[in-house]
Parts: sequence; C-alpha cells; structure tokens
Amino acid sequence: MTVRVYVEGGGDHNKALQTECRRGFSEFLRNAGLEGRMPRIVACGGRLRAYDSFRTSFENAAPDAFPILLVDSEAPVETNAWEHVRLRPGDGWQRPQGASDDQIHLMVQAMEAWFHADKGTLQEYYGQGFRAAALSQRQDVENVPKADLFDGLRRATRGCQKGEYSKGEDSFKILALTDPDKVKVASLHVERFLRVLDRICVP
Repeated sequence: MTVRVYVEGGGDHNKALQTECRRGFSEFLRNAGLEGRMPRIVACGGRLRAYDSFRTSFENAAPDAFPILLVDSEAPVETNAWEHVRLRPGDGWQRPQGASDDQIHLMVQAMEAWFHADKGTLQEYYGQGFRAAALSQRQDVENVPKADLFDGLRRATRGCQKGEYSKGEDSFKILALTDPDKVKVASLHVERFLRVLDRICVP
C-alpha cells in the first residue's frame, strides 16, 4: 500500500520551507518506529490546500493507495475529526464519499502542542535564556488553547540567542528532534495517528 500524508505546513509557495516541513515530519515518524516503511509526506501549505490536495488524491487514488489528511484542529475537538472540520467555522469541509476515519488526523489544537509535550527538546534547541516556566504546564496539551501555545513559545524564547520562536523558521527543525513517545502520552490524537500508520505502513 502507498501511503501519503497531506499535511498542513510549509507555506503555499516556499519550496525551501516545504522541504523543511517534509523533513521535520519524516524525522518525527522515523523516530516513532516507521523506519523502512515510511509514508510519503506531502507539504501542502495552508489548511485548505491540504484538504483540497487530499480530496483530489482520494478521488483519483489507485486501489493500493491510502491518502491521509493531517491538519491543525485550530480549536478544541468535541466530536470525530470529519465532523470537526465540517462544523468548524471557516472550514465546512465535506467528508469524501468512502473516506474512512483513519484518513483524517488532527494536530490538537496545533502542531506546537507537540512541543509542549517535550519541553526538554525545546530547552536543548534554544539553550541559554530559554524560560520553560513561560510555557503552559498542563499535561493534557490538547486542551491548551492555540493562542496560548504560541504566546508561551514566544515568551519562553524571547531572551534566547536563536531568537523568538518563529513558525516555519524553527518549527520543523524542532519537530525533527521531538520525542514521539512523549507526545503520544500527552496527545490521544497523536497516539491514534501513529497507531494507524503503524498498522497500514508495511515494509
């Protein structure tokens, strides 16, 4: 089976950033135990581009193809993923006929929640001046509001030599270093995503 993950991230017209996005997610999945049976990461840019790319792939998929959509939830998730993106203001995305629950996954409420689950990696990445206490200390990282995720990262990194956290500039480099085992413990959606990939990605 050919598995492709259509992921939000990488900018709409920035090839260098799209390369960083693919590398970051690939390293994260490789560290999660998928070495030798990796899905292909497709960096799509914005949320709508990711959905449109997934939908096109799904509608034209060969029998042995399995496209997956991976996007930020942008808000708390109170229903299943397809219902979430259908009901969320600004989305209104319809579930393609025949698409399974395994073909959509959410980063709740944004990818930056994954970093909050592995503060040690953030500390190592930023080094001197990093203020871990400025980050939300909640263990259930999926319930940290999206705005608080970014505000905490900005405040924690304001005095660092690498500079204040920048989505794109820093995010995919950090993702490549983040420990998937720590993220799985803190995020049920990540645990589910990795469990699905482990099942369908075979050598």
